[in-house]
Amino acid sequence: MSAAAQGGIAPELLAIIVCPSCKGELTVTPAGESVELVCQGCGFAYPVRDGIPVLLVDEARKPA
Repeated sequence: MSAAAQGGIAPELLAIIVCPSCKGELTVTPAGESVELVCQGCGFAYPVRDGIPVLLVDEARKPA
């Protein structure tokens, strides 16, 4: 997957970041015209703004 398809996030960064809530794996998921990082463990969806993941639990979209 190219950096553009990953919301501008470097593949090296995606390989090492984890969910700040449960330490689960994060995957890039389309969210309208942008992308989110969705935790495979707890389901929190973290926004990506200007290619920078916002890994704050308070900023995460909670699972339904």
